[in-house]
Amino acid sequence: MQTQTILLIILAGFASLVVAYWQYLRKAKRSNLKVTLFFLRFLSFFVAALLLINPKFTRHENFVEKPNLVMAIDNSESISRLGGVEAFHEISDKIQGTGELADRFNIFRYGFDNTVSVGDSIDFGGKYTNVHNALQRIEKIHDRQNTALVLLTDGNQNLGFDYEFQKYGDGLTIFPLVLGDTTRYEDFWVERINLNRYAFLNNKFPVEVTVIYEGDGPRSTEMQVFMDGQLVQSVQLSFDSDTNSTTIDMSLQAGTVGNKTITASIGRLPNERNTANNSKQAVIEVIDEKTNVALVSDKLHPDMGVLKKAIESNAQRQVAFKNPNIDLETLDDFDVLILYQPNRSFQKIYDYIKNRGIGVFTIAGTKTDWNFLNSVQSAYTKESFRQAEDVFPVKNETFGLFDLGGLSVEGFPPLKIDLGEIMMNQNHEPLFFQRIRGVDMEAPLMTVLNDPKEIVLFGEDIWKWRIETYRQNGSFEAFDALLGRLLLNITANAAKRRLTVNYNSIYDGKMGVVIGASYFDKAFVFDANASLGITVKNTETGQSRTIPMLLKGNRYDVDLGDLPAGEYDFTVTVGGENTSRSGSFKILDFDLEGQFLSANDDKLQRLAEKSNGRLFYPDQNGDLVQQLLTDERFVPIQKGRQNVVSLIDFRILLGLLALTLAAEWFIRKYNGLL
Repeated sequence: MQTQTILLIILAGFASLVVAYWQYLRKAKRSNLKVTLFFLRFLSFFVAALLLINPKFTRHENFVEKPNLVMAIDNSESISRLGGVEAFHEISDKIQGTGELADRFNIFRYGFDNTVSVGDSIDFGGKYTNVHNALQRIEKIHDRQNTALVLLTDGNQNLGFDYEFQKYGDGLTIFPLVLGDTTRYEDFWVERINLNRYAFLNNKFPVEVTVIYEGDGPRSTEMQVFMDGQLVQSVQLSFDSDTNSTTIDMSLQAGTVGNKTITASIGRLPNERNTANNSKQAVIEVIDEKTNVALVSDKLHPDMGVLKKAIESNAQRQVAFKNPNIDLETLDDFDVLILYQPNRSFQKIYDYIKNRGIGVFTIAGTKTDWNFLNSVQSAYTKESFRQAEDVFPVKNETFGLFDLGGLSVEGFPPLKIDLGEIMMNQNHEPLFFQRIRGVDMEAPLMTVLNDPKEIVLFGEDIWKWRIETYRQNGSFEAFDALLGRLLLNITANAAKRRLTVNYNSIYDGKMGVVIGASYFDKAFVFDANASLGITVKNTETGQSRTIPMLLKGNRYDVDLGDLPAGEYDFTVTVGGENTSRSGSFKILDFDLEGQFLSANDDKLQRLAEKSNGRLFYPDQNGDLVQQLLTDERFVPIQKGRQNVVSLIDFRILLGLLALTLAAEWFIRKYNGLL
């Protein structure tokens, strides 16, 4: 306690004594009553002074801070299939049975598949594996603490970000212990089928198939592609130790309307252990419907003619030029609006877009009124300097919403932009970035906005790109195909409908079977009070059931994840309305965890090295325990802390003050001194 505080206490005691003496004993004849009252008054003043002074002292405490030892256990089915259960029990018993570890560490235990839970119950029944999610969650739980993480897994992951390439905290040291057979087996598998969700009748649509070979080779096989069970193409493939993957691009004809199941299948290797991954399916919907495009502008520009020619190169699309002052009712006949260099004359066009939700392709340039555009929408803003600038396109190599085709913008002429900083205020994925005076910028030149669907091009003179495409390739096909994919991505034929349904045509086990729906009133305002239900029917067994759809934010959802594999038809209806939407989907009998043939110890080795840890195998249980016991990074540390606490609890002082005042009042009252 500080000397100043001690002096204040002494002074308070002396002052309380003087005041009490002055009030009771200075002139009065002393008696037991006067002395008692004097003492109570002294205590009251002194206790009140102590409350004001609030004397404190510093308490020194020593404690031992242990590092954390975390066991993260892969609870997915692949562990049991690869024979890792016995190894798990051995190392688990070894760690929990070693008393020195309990003395050295605070021990925690978690289980994970696609989620993370306290690892008291491990049954190896998880249908998915997300190692990155587990590492990220554990890092957050034990943030800024010295942690040794024993990762018990086979190293295989089928959901989430690749854990090998993610960065985790410096305080997390990972010691993977491999569960399961690490023997490498030869295997062919179809990794993925890429295709668009929709295709137009009598048009060709692109299909991209990626095939992987694991082994030393050389090996060759035939890949066959089927559409609704009919063979449409076959390709001979060859692999060796240097070439272990290939991607095949093809175009298939959309001959009839409806959902088309595309199946890619490859031959088997001799004694191949896992043939379930030798084929894969995807679904595309073929639609027979023209896309009507309105190109809205109040000025003439060469871009407009080029856009019309490129769009109408596909017979399923038609372009009409419209003025911003058009009667809005005529816009109901269009599926997409192209807004060329908007200004204040576009006000009612934007009001129409908000009410209807139609797909929009906005092209800005040197004549764009950015003050108006910034005020009429909130998806993006630009601080215009009213200065024209040439900007070259830089392709976004990670763009993944759809295939960009064979278009290369290398050597393309620049577009004219209105110089200024662009701020994107919602989720978007750029197709092209800007390059100004040789400097690559992070600002997008063309980007796709996700919700609602919109494409924005921040430059004019796109006609130069179409000419350059012809100069490089001898045809306009690559440019026209890209523009067609852009329009297909934002085509909003369903926007005219008050009831829209969002679903996938095929579910392969990577995601839950969730069907969403949106319902709008007559003014096209979302109706949150509607009663939506869905009837689902298995086309093979004929069994059906009706389920109410639940409101979640601005849509209605139903989770059908408990349905078995098969083909289903469904109908979404609105209670009290003669409105419904139907569709069909297919659930594949696809087992993700069954795709793994062996534990991936190479991946775990790289993870251990990156976190300054070490990889262990099941026969190295003792080495793992010894590493944890002897590693100087995980030593308990004795620390001290100082706590400043009150000398006397203020509650005690308040109680004592109340007691002395009450006693003094009662004695004076009893003796007639009040």
